[in-house]
Amino acid sequence: MNLIPNITINLYSMLILILIYIQSLKQADKEYLHNKLFIKFIKITFVLLIFDILGRFDGNPGTIYSIFNRFGNYMLFIFTPIIPSIWLAYVHYQIYQDETRTKKLFYPLLVANLINVIMVNLSQIYGWLYYVDSANIYHRGPLYWVSASIPFLSIMGTSIFIFANKKNLEDKYFFPLLLFAIPPLVTTVLQLAFYGISLVLNGMVLSILIVQLNIQNESIFTDYLTGVNNRKKLDVYLKDKIKATSVGRSFSAIMIDIDDFKAINDNYGHDVGDKALKTMTSILTTSIRSNDFIGRFGGDEFYVVLEVSDKKGLQDVVNRIQNDIDKYNENSEQPYKFQISMGYAVYDYESKMTVEEFQRHIDSLMYKNKKMGNNKKRKLNLNN
Repeated sequence: MNLIPNITINLYSMLILILIYIQSLKQADKEYLHNKLFIKFIKITFVLLIFDILGRFDGNPGTIYSIFNRFGNYMLFIFTPIIPSIWLAYVHYQIYQDETRTKKLFYPLLVANLINVIMVNLSQIYGWLYYVDSANIYHRGPLYWVSASIPFLSIMGTSIFIFANKKNLEDKYFFPLLLFAIPPLVTTVLQLAFYGISLVLNGMVLSILIVQLNIQNESIFTDYLTGVNNRKKLDVYLKDKIKATSVGRSFSAIMIDIDDFKAINDNYGHDVGDKALKTMTSILTTSIRSNDFIGRFGGDEFYVVLEVSDKKGLQDVVNRIQNDIDKYNENSEQPYKFQISMGYAVYDYESKMTVEEFQRHIDSLMYKNKKMGNNKKRKLNLNN
């Protein structure tokens, strides 16, 4: 492939990566492993594009071009297998959402990449994977096909892993994760079939863009533990709902707090506490309609926003939530029982409350009900 077109395509790809990187730094919560891995993915692909440019000075006479060509190809062979390794770790975390479990993958992946480093270095002597001759011309070695097929097979294997674990993935993530493999696989086949064509990294940039648009952007509004909307999404959603209100057209909101949730964590451990939050999410999801909004406000607090404009309809939903929780407590074999406090109201269009004011209003109603519930408990204890 000609040098100038290659540089041009790579520069465009690098520009796309810079824009994705800036957006990721602004939006992503870097505490989560999948965001750390995604950012590393961007950085390594960016650096590889630079090495790819250096490795395209193939056949150009002169010492400096020979250094560029040799160094660029050497670094490409060293770093390219890291990309499917990071992708496998990223997918593994998306499926299991367990940082400790995913980090256990790092050791076998590290060993595999160290073996590759040894093979690349030995190729500088024996030309197994590739070699650059005295005329500064790059040649594939006898084991080039092994080296080139490993990333291909790794990405294919990860796609099979995604398909096999479809039940553990949200529908909105399943197809973007599968689509990731298509651009690099197509460009890898082209590169293997036609000597001189090098578009694999550009295909990888397209895959990164797919992940950014369909998964990373979505994840900034998702509570990663429970899979429902987070507080950031709630604030945006409430702002839009308030803007859409008018005379005779409104909505309702319910704030749900799990009473004594700290005791669940303290007595049974944080794993049980996390499962309890997921269970509460499931109960609330089944208690409301599919087009209603549910989000985790923070800690042990949840928000439900309903397409309900009257107090009776709102009270019906509140009663249904409480009944569903009571049914769960009756049938559950868990060592704890759910007790909740709720604050709820229909948004009053005439009040012109802002998002923050409406949230404070709901919050005060919830704590008022919580206090009433605690007073009842104390009375029962005194009677006993």
